[in-house]
Amino acid sequence: MSHQQVDHIAEPGFDRVAVVGFGLVGASFAAAFRSAHPDARVLAVDVDQRTLAQALERGWATEGALPADPAFRQFVDEGCDLVVLATPVGAVEDYLKDLAAWDFQGIVTDTASTKSRIVELACAHLARPENYVPGHPMAGSEKNGIEGARADLFKGAHWILCPDANTPAEHFPRLHELITSLGARVIVLPREDHDEAVAVVSHVPHIVASSLMQLASRHADDQQALMRLAAGGFKDSTRIAAGSPELWCGIAFDNKDALVDGLSEMQEIISSFSGALESGNRAQLTDLLATAAEARRALPVAWVPSTERLLEVRIPMENRTGVVAEVTTITSSVGCNIQSIEIDHVTEDSAVLSLVLTDEGDVGQLSAQLINAGFSVSFSPLAAKEHIHVD
Repeated sequence: MSHQQVDHIAEPGFDRVAVVGFGLVGASFAAAFRSAHPDARVLAVDVDQRTLAQALERGWATEGALPADPAFRQFVDEGCDLVVLATPVGAVEDYLKDLAAWDFQGIVTDTASTKSRIVELACAHLARPENYVPGHPMAGSEKNGIEGARADLFKGAHWILCPDANTPAEHFPRLHELITSLGARVIVLPREDHDEAVAVVSHVPHIVASSLMQLASRHADDQQALMRLAAGGFKDSTRIAAGSPELWCGIAFDNKDALVDGLSEMQEIISSFSGALESGNRAQLTDLLATAAEARRALPVAWVPSTERLLEVRIPMENRTGVVAEVTTITSSVGCNIQSIEIDHVTEDSAVLSLVLTDEGDVGQLSAQLINAGFSVSFSPLAAKEHIHVD
């Protein structure tokens, strides 16, 4: 069947969204979502009545409810199609139990920075755990609560999604469309790899930043000018140390094993620097600094995709489960960015997964890994004018 004969059925957006936890991330999500989708209804669920009042005043929610308010269940029963759990992991279990008791059939996602515990809870309590798609926006602020929230918090940020083989094929495209509409870029990670990865790039750096502030504070009393000298690079390196101690204590213990491993490795690295100094080994110290400098320079700068260099990847979805999760994970692993993802229905029994990629990442590696994974793949350049998304 030719490409022209394929029927594309756009996945529906979200019309009724419940955001549970209206702190920095939850409120920012609601603000961004309402800005991008002003006709959608958003229920703010929070334990603080003043927070709910602010959510309504700012127009970030169309209605609000305390957790035990019957209005929460009513909103879920009357067609809610997405629940975003934006609370600390320790508060999630009761909400999962409620959603199960209410027979919620929509999609559930979250914004927690660790995944092992919440995945375990979702599998234990949800009647349809396959409808839970773990999420983690890699964005934050030293300001906490709704007071620090803003609609542009996620612009340019990475947002991790963790679908698996049991995730219904249509869930990922819907969430991808939603998240990219907020200005974020979706990265796919296997659930079992998430916590170790974020320990290295987020949780260990926070502890290191806090340690630097501890070091400076210890010497501040003896050297009054020290804190005045702590500008520029020092402030940039320690900005995240100003985050909520209670929040970060919870995150640290939620990801204790991966964080302890990361800190142990960090201690070894610091020891290699001090060892080179103690032994007078200039060559070793220079090599350590050069390796770090080279790795830092290799980090991607702010990147704007070229809309003239789009690439379409088409993969048949026949006789194989978990295609969306597997393909998107491979795509992210080689650094390719998915601009859009759609499922084209060829017949009632077959479909083609269509990805539009921007000009980033290693397409050669993508092709090799998809073929090695047993997929039949076709690539074709796509002019920007050919890629017109229709809602």
